[in-house]
Amino acid sequence: MSKETIRVPDVGSSDPVDVIEVSVKKGDTVEAEDTIVVLESDKASLEVPCPKAGTVLELKVKAGDQVKEGDPLLDLDVAGDDAADDDGTPSDEADSDTADNASTDDAVEDEAADQATDQAADNAPAAKGGTRTVPAPDLGDIDEAEIIEINVAEGDSVEAEQTILVIESDKASLEVPCPEAGTVKKLLVKVGDKIGTGTDLMELETAGGGEGASDQGSASKGASNKGSSEKSASKEQGDSKPARSRQSDLDQKPSQADRQSAAPETPERVEGKPSSSVHAGPAVRKLARETGIDLADVAPSGPKDRILKEDVHALIKQRLENPPAAGGAGMPDLPEIDFSEFGPVERQELNKLRKVAAKNLHRSWVTIPHVTQFDEADITELEAFRKSQNKALEKEGVKLTMLAFLVKACANALREFPRFNSSLEVSGEALIMKDYVHIGIAVDTPNGLVVPVIRDADKKGLKDIALEMGELAAKARDRKLSPADMKGATFSISSLGGIGGTAFTPIVNWPEVAILGVSRSDTKPVWDGQAFQPRLTLPLSLSYDHRVIDGADAARFTSYLSQLLSDMRRALL
Repeated sequence: MSKETIRVPDVGSSDPVDVIEVSVKKGDTVEAEDTIVVLESDKASLEVPCPKAGTVLELKVKAGDQVKEGDPLLDLDVAGDDAADDDGTPSDEADSDTADNASTDDAVEDEAADQATDQAADNAPAAKGGTRTVPAPDLGDIDEAEIIEINVAEGDSVEAEQTILVIESDKASLEVPCPEAGTVKKLLVKVGDKIGTGTDLMELETAGGGEGASDQGSASKGASNKGSSEKSASKEQGDSKPARSRQSDLDQKPSQADRQSAAPETPERVEGKPSSSVHAGPAVRKLARETGIDLADVAPSGPKDRILKEDVHALIKQRLENPPAAGGAGMPDLPEIDFSEFGPVERQELNKLRKVAAKNLHRSWVTIPHVTQFDEADITELEAFRKSQNKALEKEGVKLTMLAFLVKACANALREFPRFNSSLEVSGEALIMKDYVHIGIAVDTPNGLVVPVIRDADKKGLKDIALEMGELAAKARDRKLSPADMKGATFSISSLGGIGGTAFTPIVNWPEVAILGVSRSDTKPVWDGQAFQPRLTLPLSLSYDHRVIDGADAARFTSYLSQLLSDMRRALL
């Protein structure tokens, strides 16, 4: 084991470059060719690989620093390497050659990027105009690169040095500029295509006209074979223009808030084409593609208006917390349909209760990630007990229903699993844990569904719960429920046992995080180890907010609830 300092390889320029990403941290174990930092010049980004395997001892740079060739990046504890000094200087000529070759290989991608703009300028025709084919510039030692963005469409007017597409290899992304002004007549490639040096990209109709224009595309393909002296002269004249053009694009780029407010009014974007010029590395572009984010919508925070991964994550979080209002969750508006074209129709206006319920249910469905856990409870003994008690309580005017037992059992389960009795902050940063148990009971009325609330259900007995449920149900049918009667629930129960069904998926009543659905009980044969016995089972459907509750917790909750319903004596423990 020995310490070696990893330095900035040859980046093809003596000017400082920006460190835009540091891909490792102190203590990390890296393999040879693992990316350790990402550098960016004015024209390209470069992922710097680690030349050797080892453990990171100390980082010498951070994101935002400027470095040049030879500057230290990190100290590496190299496994099995005794031939290097602490400062990373090779101890013999062979190691020196290896290090030089590694630096040269690492800089190939960036050198190709530096040459791309120059090559495009070299390819500019000297003829009068007409239609020409624009080829890919000289990519150096890169055999092929993938087109990840196309920034123009057929019919677009483009200026000289304007970015027409973005390509990406294993280590770098490169913006390909247009060699001259004109109009895009035809695109010859699409997003996802693999191209190499000289691949035809598009047909460009340039200003003016004249003979020999059609031959310009073929002639431009041979521009990569120009002599080094001609290349240097072209580079001196052409380097400043693309930099100024890109800076102008950045200065005119609207803020993220402006772009989002204007987004609904903009036409549909071409696939793979951002609405404005963006600056981002390969890793960020890959993240954007995987998450469906248009980088033109992301507000950059990195050096030189560079878009970082954190910027993409911030936009995703913002969209999750504030989904678009139109259509819900970014969905398009539904088209209006004239149903009278197909037969007689009658329009029935929804009453206020149903309108409010529809709005609340829609909000809950599009903002809460629903999952439903299904289970069954053996209520054979509980049903026998309920019937026997109803006879004893008949003189008191109390009628025990299975729903009363469900309320009591759920109250105990909520105390056992307090996460189900919480609410998620709108910001999504914390849970509000409630030290009270108020259970909402969904009641079906002729005017629609209402949910009166039984307060402090965990502190009430079965008779009290049954009496209160009867009173609330009567008020609901007579439309005498007050707003206070329907506020403050921490958990809801929707019972369809009196109607039928085997299971269903109830919608969580926001700001609650769970709701229990109950279907009709049914007698089933259950194996007791020796024979099948007829047992009365009750289907349970627990829907929950997956941001708050995991599947394992939901299964534990329904299992605990099933055990309580099978033997209510457990509630006394």
